[in-house]
Amino acid sequence: MAGKFECYKYKAGEFRFRLKAGNGETILSSEGYKSKSSCTNGIESVKKNCTDANCFEKKTTAGGKFRFSLKSTNGQVIGTSQNYSSESGRDNGIGSVGRSAPDASIDDQT
Repeated sequence: MAGKFECYKYKAGEFRFRLKAGNGETILSSEGYKSKSSCTNGIESVKKNCTDANCFEKKTTAGGKFRFSLKSTNGQVIGTSQNYSSESGRDNGIGSVGRSAPDASIDDQT
């Protein structure tokens, strides 16, 4: 099963997206956008940047969990991951974004 982006409306009318892997697990989530077209542009930016390892920023939380952010070439954060209990889990999540996003469909739930 291929990955998919879900575009949805969040609190206060913001548009957001989440990338789900083929197993249904959310692997990347966006911040809020004021317009649907900006949200769609964010999805296209994920597709464009997800295969460049330099666009991923690996982080460790204060509580010792691991996460990552995907950034565009201008340094702006496009999406963030969930928290992982291990570095290898985080790294597998990055790989999953790179495999799932380029050909992912868009499920418009707005």
